[in-house]
Amino acid sequence: MLSRRGFLQSAIVAAALRSDESTTILEEFQYREVELAPGLAQSQFESTQSVLLGLNEDSLLKPWRLRAGLPAPGPELGGWYDEVPLQKTESGGHGFAPGHCFGQWLSALARGYAIDRDPAKLAKLDRLLALYRPAISGRFYTNFRFPAYNYDKMVIGLIDAHQFAGMGQAYELLALTTNAAEPHLPPHALDRDEPQRRWRESVGDNTANDYTWDESYTLPENLYLAYERGAGDRYRILARRFLLDQTYFDPLSQGKNVLPSHHAYSFCNALSSAMQAYFVDGSQKHFRAAGNAFDMIVRTQSFATGGWGPNEGFIDPEGEGLYESLTSTHRGFETPCGSYAHFKLTRYLLRATGDGRYGDSMERVFYNTVLGAKQLQADGSAFYYSDYNFSASKAYFPDKWPCCSGTLPQVTADYRLLIYFRDNRGVLVNLYLPSTLRWTNTDGTQLALTQTGDYPTGNTIMIRIRCSHACHLALRLRIPQWCAPAGVAVRVNAKPISVSVQKGFATISRKWHDGDRIDLFLPTPLRLEAVDPRHTNTVALLRGPLTLFPLSDNPPPLSHEQLLSAERSQTKDTWHIPTASGGLMLRPFFGIEDERYTTYLIVT
Repeated sequence: MLSRRGFLQSAIVAAALRSDESTTILEEFQYREVELAPGLAQSQFESTQSVLLGLNEDSLLKPWRLRAGLPAPGPELGGWYDEVPLQKTESGGHGFAPGHCFGQWLSALARGYAIDRDPAKLAKLDRLLALYRPAISGRFYTNFRFPAYNYDKMVIGLIDAHQFAGMGQAYELLALTTNAAEPHLPPHALDRDEPQRRWRESVGDNTANDYTWDESYTLPENLYLAYERGAGDRYRILARRFLLDQTYFDPLSQGKNVLPSHHAYSFCNALSSAMQAYFVDGSQKHFRAAGNAFDMIVRTQSFATGGWGPNEGFIDPEGEGLYESLTSTHRGFETPCGSYAHFKLTRYLLRATGDGRYGDSMERVFYNTVLGAKQLQADGSAFYYSDYNFSASKAYFPDKWPCCSGTLPQVTADYRLLIYFRDNRGVLVNLYLPSTLRWTNTDGTQLALTQTGDYPTGNTIMIRIRCSHACHLALRLRIPQWCAPAGVAVRVNAKPISVSVQKGFATISRKWHDGDRIDLFLPTPLRLEAVDPRHTNTVALLRGPLTLFPLSDNPPPLSHEQLLSAERSQTKDTWHIPTASGGLMLRPFFGIEDERYTTYLIVT
């Protein structure tokens, strides 16, 4: 078995990522074109949108008004969000990041409106933007712990309000916000801690000895998006200014693993900035950096769930950080934030390469992390960490309204963007999630594609095609890498067909008629994955894309053979292994509620 470093030295993915003229950038469908079927994913979306609709608007504006010197009526929201003297705690503390989620919640409401056209969301967005206008002030960003972080969230909130909710005033507000924030941003992207401390001391910022964790290196993604959506060339210039090239993208583009010791979520999130530099400016260097970093994350940083970043940090690939975290911490993966960053990166890489392995990774993170997150509560209770400890449980974060309360509403809206993609030949089905896609083809044909089935706890996916008239279309179905190719079965209108798999997708190209049906069977063999190459007896049990979690923090000793003999029980989404003490139950992450569980077992 190659060491992780040896793998990276011998098999850096730059060649596999090479972009050429034959590569077509895949397009995303619009939010309103994809409807989720009733189920956990749709319930997560509806629940988070309901929380946002219920937020007190004076509370949302209170930090902005106070820092601008304006009257600030209404109650405090609580937790991280408030403008109060900070009482530092290990989890941040009350007043840790005033106003930090406001832009993300604008973004999530705008995306929600694009999905369901709820007039209450449109009205709330209109009111919030009107209330925000007089509170825009450079005083907000003066001597402030996280000026780039908050500005970044405001950029995405305002451009999403413009793009998805038709708020024409949003770009004017973006210009005013940029005028207020830019004087308080560093001259270029800065790494965390000491580089930020030196800069803040040089400009007389009195937060130099406070938290120096601002994230200017994540700014380019949303600034490039602002430029792409017509907000002006100013944002493209700013985006280039904040690309973290010297210490991050340059070495990553050369295959050097500089991830260890970096904050996991924000530096994964920064890779989406590299992808936007590729999409907008055509930068092959940034494309290679993002692709190489993705491969490093998957192969050297990830648990069997697809999650990464124990204690919010990337680990030394030659060390034992993942294994040691199973006993040393309950902070295994920063789940809503980490999944948001992972989904964007894999979405961009899939669009650029058409390679199904990015969909495989997206699917693993989707089912094993964020889909099982506890619901965001109206009082600010938020799910933050997935716990991979040998004695684990699901819990809310100690502080109200942490960063993950901002990303969860965005990521649940974005589930729709992960399922289907298209190019000039047809449609890719990337995630097998019960849903309906409705769109108009280039020849004017109106089509609908509906997925049903029992996957991923079962093996079957059914796809029904409706069309206004017969049309030729190439449908590409992702065939996961873990899937035994010999067991894959595809039927069209009940007749078996043979398909070839290229870059992880099986293509069915034919003339489709209204009512045509595809049946796809994906074998989901049980398999074991070790936590790292040095601890091959510390394993997780997987079935297809699902990690199966033993519901015990003191499981009996088991052999490899016993684990691989797990059978699905009559209870929904539950597997069972007979043992001398009566048996061990296992469930996927989204099937766990308050039970104690473990991710890994030490096998005999």
